[in-house]
Amino acid sequence: MAEVSNKQVILKDYVSGFPKESDMITKTSTISLKVPEGSKAVLVKNLYLSCDPYMRNRMKNIQGSYVESFTPGSRITGYGVAKVLDSGDPNFKKGDLVWGGTGWEEYSLITATDQLFKIQHTDVPLSYYTGLLGMPGMTAYAGFYEVCSPKKGETVYVSAASGAVGQLVGQFAKLLGCYVVGSAGSKEKVSALRIVLYAICSSSYKSNSSWLNYLISVFAISLSSHKVDLLKNKFRFDEAFNYKEEKDLDAALKRYFPNGIDIYFENVGGKMLDAVLPNMRLHGRIAVCGMISQYNLEDPEGVHNLFCLIMKRVRMEGFVVVDYYHLYPKFLELVLPQIKGGKIVYVEDMAEGLESAPAALVGLFSGRNVGKQVVVVSRE
Repeated sequence: MAEVSNKQVILKDYVSGFPKESDMITKTSTISLKVPEGSKAVLVKNLYLSCDPYMRNRMKNIQGSYVESFTPGSRITGYGVAKVLDSGDPNFKKGDLVWGGTGWEEYSLITATDQLFKIQHTDVPLSYYTGLLGMPGMTAYAGFYEVCSPKKGETVYVSAASGAVGQLVGQFAKLLGCYVVGSAGSKEKVSALRIVLYAICSSSYKSNSSWLNYLISVFAISLSSHKVDLLKNKFRFDEAFNYKEEKDLDAALKRYFPNGIDIYFENVGGKMLDAVLPNMRLHGRIAVCGMISQYNLEDPEGVHNLFCLIMKRVRMEGFVVVDYYHLYPKFLELVLPQIKGGKIVYVEDMAEGLESAPAALVGLFSGRNVGKQVVVVSRE
């Protein structure tokens, strides 16, 4: 069968410090739209790609990680939503919609089909399977319910609370009847956590240059009050604060949690974790999901208050979502009715076109995105 052009995002080399758009390039190759004879692979057309903080560590040459580093000179890979065009795997057929591991390209030949989930529910936006109904959603579910074992009435603190995972953890906690406080890195994101309305908001941008991205980021900070109110609408947190405006994180946490924190959902690390530890309650739980403040540092910051784990008998546990994928059906049973009933809402930040993917990924580490960062490859 004749081959077609296939646009791809390539990592040029391993990255030190903050990643830049120039660390990635877009090139065009060719691909056959048929699975090779005898192969059990799946050939897909990518529709939506997921930008996730864990991808930063894959830009480093790290040995022994739970996920392999990217290979310089090769395409970037990650989670996405796709449509099956051809299949050698009996579990998938042409026309199926799937989410899971795929390439940052227009078309992908996927050999690790055990990493694909068939999409059964199409009465929600397909892009949700990059976030709310995909890996970030499962991460929030596993970390909160399985790792933290929450109880009604407990106090819950979520850092990076406006991101793909944090916004869901807070809503899960509120549904359970917990007191929830979230922190974010801008006033706009704090507003998104605090006020309860019921409209749906999604921001999108299309980038063709660094200058355009800069202009758009400036515009985002200058949003009208109406736009901010729509973002406030989303998450139903009891309180929220901009950690960048707090000179003393310990004092801020004592202000919002005068009796201490039962559950901390850790997305940030560093100084934030150090401030949280003395404010944990007896027998508190910390789910360590990520440490985005450390990913771009050559010398990660130390943590000085670990003795609090002993004094307060706190359980701090790291986790990786792949260990919990067997619970995906149970997760859907919980989440789908809540989405359809309007009790769980979700914010996406949509970047149009594969060319915008490098800027969208880099933007995660400067806090430019509001909500789940998604790259739209094709809306077909």
